[in-house]
Amino acid sequence: MSDSSPDAPANVLVTPDGSRTALNARFGEAYGSRHGAASQARHVFVEGTGTHEHPAPRVLEVGFGVGVNARATLARCAARGVPLEYHAFEFDPAPRALLRDVARGGDAEDHPAWRALLDAWPESGGGSGEIEVTAGGATLRVTFADVLTADLPAGWATALYLDGFSPSRNPDVWTPAFTARLAHTLAPGGVLGTYSAAGHVRRSLEAAGLRVDRRPGAPGKRECVRAVREG
Repeated sequence: MSDSSPDAPANVLVTPDGSRTALNARFGEAYGSRHGAASQARHVFVEGTGTHEHPAPRVLEVGFGVGVNARATLARCAARGVPLEYHAFEFDPAPRALLRDVARGGDAEDHPAWRALLDAWPESGGGSGEIEVTAGGATLRVTFADVLTADLPAGWATALYLDGFSPSRNPDVWTPAFTARLAHTLAPGGVLGTYSAAGHVRRSLEAAGLRVDRRPGAPGKRECVRAVREG
């Protein structure tokens, strides 16, 4: 379970590993795991895709949310001294203050790329267009657009973080048609990671030509999935 903290705004949740997430009113869910937001980011996405070992990762993220996955990735790459290219899509950007509140005391809170991103972020959230910043060996790019209709980079990503809201709340990003589009963004050997191990999600990824493996889940989940573009 997760609880609010006296120093956290009402919609910010402090999770059992000490990291923070927030509630999203549109979907009625938290942006990250209530059982450990940073733990999920590291286990499912950073480690699940092999980004923690890649010499120069290029990460594509579906659902930037409040930036927990981006910061976990920044922190790991900075600790190893490797460059990072990170491109996320976000349909409904949260206010700048919420990103700052969720990051407080967490991974990469003081990384220069994260600070530069916050400085460029729309103060009240929302909006369209794109932000791109480069600092501290990392390039962060966030496209404010509906990923379902956006142009996606072909054969670019060494890792793809599929972190939309749950299939029951946000079914469109888990369909066979969209996962087929996502598969084309992966470079050969690229890996997609997601917290959902639902049968229809696995079947969609397999139909897209990816090799699907189930892994032990992060806290609160029995399983998660990695899917590899072979060849």
